[in-house]
Amino acid sequence: MDSLELQKSVWRCCKGDQEAFAEIVNLYKAYVFAVILNFVQERDEAENIAQEVFLQVYRSLPRYRSQNFKAWLGKIAVNKALDFQRRKEKQYQEEFFREEEDLFKVKSAPVLPRNDPEMLFLKKEQQEQVEKVCLALPEVYRRTLKKYYFEEKSYQQIAAEEKVTVKTVESRLYRAKKLFRAKWEEGG
Repeated sequence: MDSLELQKSVWRCCKGDQEAFAEIVNLYKAYVFAVILNFVQERDEAENIAQEVFLQVYRSLPRYRSQNFKAWLGKIAVNKALDFQRRKEKQYQEEFFREEEDLFKVKSAPVLPRNDPEMLFLKKEQQEQVEKVCLALPEVYRRTLKKYYFEEKSYQQIAAEEKVTVKTVESRLYRAKKLFRAKWEEGG
């Protein structure tokens, strides 16, 4: 399809011609899929993203201004693939954080009285092990973990104290948890 035919197809799409849009999809679907596969290796996910790309193209066609259509389409595909990667990473981090929260909670034995010597011993032993693992972490991560879990400070409070951004605190906490988990598993 040359550029004049493409412009006519775009114009027909804007007027609601579904066949014209189907022609555009058929012409560029392999290209869009290939662009997405550079970012997302899962074929099913790539197909879903390709559908999102063409939905976005359909919505955006009235604003398209006769530029390089393939480059414009490629940019939309890249952005959709990157959005997917960001959502996936955020979901992974949230799941990781939920799992890691349990490592820092000292679980008490069920039904034992509060001052039971066995429970106090187990709790103390677990706290000592947590402290030992924390000492093996780099100082910046150890401080962040301590402030967040033991002093129960918010990200904003830690950021203000450390004179860094909240994003930096999130990043440090994420890395600290990852390192803590690795060292915890090494130790037992």
